[in-house]
Amino acid sequence: MRQRLLPSIRPVLLLALLTISWPLVVGAQVTLEDDAPREYRVKAGDTLWDIADMYLQDPWRWQALWAANPQVENPDLIYPGDVLYLTYDATNTPRLSLRRGGDVKLKPGMRVTPLDLAIPLIGLDELGAFLRRNRVLERGEANAAPYVLGSNKQNLLSAPGDVIVSRGDLVAESDDANQMYGIYRIGQRFSDPLTGEVLGFEARVIGSAQRLDSAGSNSDLTEFEVKAVNEEIRQGDRLLPMRERVLDAVYQPRAPEQTIEDGYMIAVEGGVSQIGSLNTVILNRGAREGLEVGHVMAIFQAGDTVYDNIANENVKLPDVRAGLLMVFEVFEKSSLAVVLKASRPLSVMDKVKNP
Repeated sequence: MRQRLLPSIRPVLLLALLTISWPLVVGAQVTLEDDAPREYRVKAGDTLWDIADMYLQDPWRWQALWAANPQVENPDLIYPGDVLYLTYDATNTPRLSLRRGGDVKLKPGMRVTPLDLAIPLIGLDELGAFLRRNRVLERGEANAAPYVLGSNKQNLLSAPGDVIVSRGDLVAESDDANQMYGIYRIGQRFSDPLTGEVLGFEARVIGSAQRLDSAGSNSDLTEFEVKAVNEEIRQGDRLLPMRERVLDAVYQPRAPEQTIEDGYMIAVEGGVSQIGSLNTVILNRGAREGLEVGHVMAIFQAGDTVYDNIANENVKLPDVRAGLLMVFEVFEKSSLAVVLKASRPLSVMDKVKNP
């Protein structure tokens, strides 16, 4: 069950303070790294994924390594100062045990819950920034969203305090008549590279506004007071309720239960040419293909084609494994994933497969 931060914590910490509950999996096979430490003291700045990657060749199988620790009140939370011990049971199966370390020092005036001090699954600064800036909308959702029609000025070069008017039926996520809305610009269309099917549209936030009273008797017109602007607001920009993007504490890195076919990284934020660790990517597979939050996928790059001088023919070499990613938000036809490991520069249209 999610625990909430106390009011004195800054909002940015909401994205960084996560824990994970990994149950003991009996009989699962794990392969340790050759240099896996017998003892490790957790440091501030560590992540659960870093530690799992340090011990295991397949880090998402961490749950098979974790031993029950009945002497620890809550073994699902790992804190800086805790000590991890690698041991072997009677069947020579590796197990990782935990001993609680010292108290964590807090800054004066900081009030937190125990959940807030635990090390996160991954470093979430970049991921949190992406979630605050972007959404992926399906075609119907994008078309149905109310749009900016005009403003109290002759142009839409709006600044905080200006009033803009939208047209269309508002979708409210609360009963608050003064709810905050994001102002989004619909960007690139995401399509399946094999079938051409439209999977969704990029929605990039360019500002925020607070809902005011309805404009006159025309029920499909609504006034908003602009609260923040990142760039020029234009007629046709869409308004959607602001969502509290607190990442859930139930991430359980695991392989998909079914085989994922024809999966690709079809886009990356910022239009960069190369993709690296902690970049956020769009996948052409979603809930209808069985993807779920926490699913780990291996990234593969297409093998080269070489000419066989002996057989006098071209031969395509096998795909090369180049990294790992984890799905953190799932839509019906697509997903958002974060690259956890990249052993070589990655690119849009690299394949994703079961690990």
